[in-house]
Amino acid sequence: MEKSPAGESPDSTPVPSPETPLSDLWARLDASEEGLTDEDATKRLTEYGPNELPEKEENLVTKFLSYFWGPIPVMIEVAAILSATLRHWPDLAVILALLLLNAVVGFREEFQAASSIAALKAQLAPNARAKRNGKWRSIPARELVPGDVVRLRIGDVVPADARLFEGTAQVDQSALTGESLPVDKKSGDVLYSGSILKQGEVDSLVYATGRATYFGKTAQLVEEAETRSHFQQAVVRIANYLIAVALTLAVLILGVSAVRGNPLLEMIQLALVLTIASVPVAMPAVMSVTMALGARRLARQEAVVTHLPAIEELAGIDVLCSDKTGTLTQNRLTAGDPAAVDGPAREDILLAAALASREEDQDPIDMAVLRGADGVVAPGFHVTEFQPFDPVRKRTQATVEAADGTRFRVTKGAPQVILALDPQAPRLEEKVTAVVGEFAGRGFRSLGVARADDESEWRFLGVIPLYDPIREDSKETVEAAEAMGIEIKMVTGDQVAIAKEVARELGLGENVLDAKVFDTDIRDSPERLAALVAASDGFAQVFPDHKYRIVEALQAKRHIVGMTGDGVNDAPALKKADAGIAVSGATDAARAAADIVLLRPGLATIVDAIKESRRIFQRMTNYAIYRIAETFALLVFLGLSILIFNSRPVTATMIVLLAMLNDGAILSIAYDRARYSNRPEAWDMRVVLGMATALGLFAAGRSFGAFLLAERVVGLDSEVAQTFVYLNLSVGGHLTLFAARTRGPFWSTRPASVLVAAVMGTQVLATIIAVSGFLMKPLDWRWAALVWGYDLALFLPQDFVKTAVHGLLRRGRERKTAAAPAG
Repeated sequence: MEKSPAGESPDSTPVPSPETPLSDLWARLDASEEGLTDEDATKRLTEYGPNELPEKEENLVTKFLSYFWGPIPVMIEVAAILSATLRHWPDLAVILALLLLNAVVGFREEFQAASSIAALKAQLAPNARAKRNGKWRSIPARELVPGDVVRLRIGDVVPADARLFEGTAQVDQSALTGESLPVDKKSGDVLYSGSILKQGEVDSLVYATGRATYFGKTAQLVEEAETRSHFQQAVVRIANYLIAVALTLAVLILGVSAVRGNPLLEMIQLALVLTIASVPVAMPAVMSVTMALGARRLARQEAVVTHLPAIEELAGIDVLCSDKTGTLTQNRLTAGDPAAVDGPAREDILLAAALASREEDQDPIDMAVLRGADGVVAPGFHVTEFQPFDPVRKRTQATVEAADGTRFRVTKGAPQVILALDPQAPRLEEKVTAVVGEFAGRGFRSLGVARADDESEWRFLGVIPLYDPIREDSKETVEAAEAMGIEIKMVTGDQVAIAKEVARELGLGENVLDAKVFDTDIRDSPERLAALVAASDGFAQVFPDHKYRIVEALQAKRHIVGMTGDGVNDAPALKKADAGIAVSGATDAARAAADIVLLRPGLATIVDAIKESRRIFQRMTNYAIYRIAETFALLVFLGLSILIFNSRPVTATMIVLLAMLNDGAILSIAYDRARYSNRPEAWDMRVVLGMATALGLFAAGRSFGAFLLAERVVGLDSEVAQTFVYLNLSVGGHLTLFAARTRGPFWSTRPASVLVAAVMGTQVLATIIAVSGFLMKPLDWRWAALVWGYDLALFLPQDFVKTAVHGLLRRGRERKTAAAPAG
């Protein structure tokens, strides 16, 4: 008996189980084959609600405004207020533009769930044939209620969950359950909303509508799915770190200034300068642009990114739950070598099966047989009569006339049905059962074939195995993924035997879990369930809620989970996963729920996308280290200068100018060369903040040296000394980038030409600004050259400090990993 996710309708009315006897269901729904009356249907419509998927309505203005709240947005807003207070209008315009860009990027991402539900709704039937007041009529599908009697014909989309009570049919429910072939349905069987009738004409009793349907529960899972954004978490932690440093220095400065008796206005101005310095205004924008440019690279590899933060998640996945059909396999039913049972040659079995097939019907089994028999069927055979497959007879049959005028019949179908035609069945039964069992053990479907000459009795010829072959590149790709630290777990709606055979061929491990376990008592023990899921190599006979719970269980074990899929049934898990990947040929619902959509079939595309995402992650991490280091250096330098020397070494205008020029050039880091890591990436804030702090402390010391060099050694005027320090911050800051972009010596990975050109261009511009005196006192060319020589001389020591600190952090992480308990 088929299964369906358990649940209740929105009004808490229990939904009848698919296992409920049909006779009991009629009574429970107070229904009859004459259908409902209009009056009764109206009452039930009020009770159960429309047969549609409701959508939550959100105030778009409120949603948009919510993106102006949070650590980074609040810091940017404070900077804007302070810029307005100081009447620095150009600074204010730049800061507000960055604030708006960050909000727009975040707001755009929010519509993924809404588009998922819209795509799911598009799969539903718009109208239905229902019996009302004893007469058939066409009504909008949204008006169907439990107890309605509906009639379905070939090509119809099933409008609600119903139980078939008259007729037989073949139903394509692959988009819902992942089954690769149409399913035979007879009286008492369930017809799921959203599936399509491929053969037959049936009458059915509606028992669940709207959100209470299998389809509705799938949509609800999509709506409820919430993913962890490690990118957003990292940005928040970085912001908190910088806020803590800024507040600590601000309190010290205000306290010392009060003790010194400094005027209140001067104290406020000092705090304003420090606050503006603490805000990495362009950080979210630069990160987003880096991901956007990375998304363009992925698009060239036929991986379309629909949710930018998924790039970072894709780089970090350590478990990939891969769909079987079409991803690991070719999604093309194939006929294998037939097993003869009573002496006929292989060619005779294939010939009989091919003649009992018809190409124009485009039936998957017929097409597989015809491809397998290519070259076997010689000219001269003419099919005079053909009986297509139907769910009752479970076989096809053809009458054939040969070139010499002889006539014979051929048939193919379920082995037990075909064997029953042969008078010698009792003698052959044991052998046929053994062959079918051996094929079933390998996950193959079996097709029996028989022939009858003229009016003679049927003779069972043999059994043809049918299977979906492994893609040629799958095994190699699986090995490549494992070498990158990614564990692949196969997730399929097919039978356990099929899943085990595919897993065995690919070397994934044969610990394949039957998803029925999710419906046992173990579901009430999240820890046991998570441990069981984590230990499994794959999952078979899964339904949408199972896939969702597989992802949830793996995330509970702190795994970063990627999930591939192509059907409506995959949408909830795709939405829940850290990186949801819709494979080639996916339904609209799967594409809408996914973060990444593949245009090329196979697992190789995913592995290529992961490699590229890890390069993008490296660029993002390099920028984060650089930006934190520079902001930290500026805060420490300004704070201690005020505390120790009671002096402001740079103006607020210079600080904003630094951010505009330097972060503008840093956008080119999106094009920088980077090597992908052979292990999953993650925001190791201990390493990021540790390296940034070390680089920042060195940079702060370099700036103190420049400040003292300008005022105490060269003896420059205080305002000219500020220009000297500004140029040092600009040139030295970009040199810090070249140290931050590698973990080894700066020459270990050659920078991209565009990055070098951008940095050189902005530093030439910064030098011209300093020398010309734009928005500051002009600096003599001699002193500008001194700044360049001073910063270049200190670059190698800074890079050495970076390398040494990274080595210490790496060894500390390795010791921590070695000491951690297994599991």
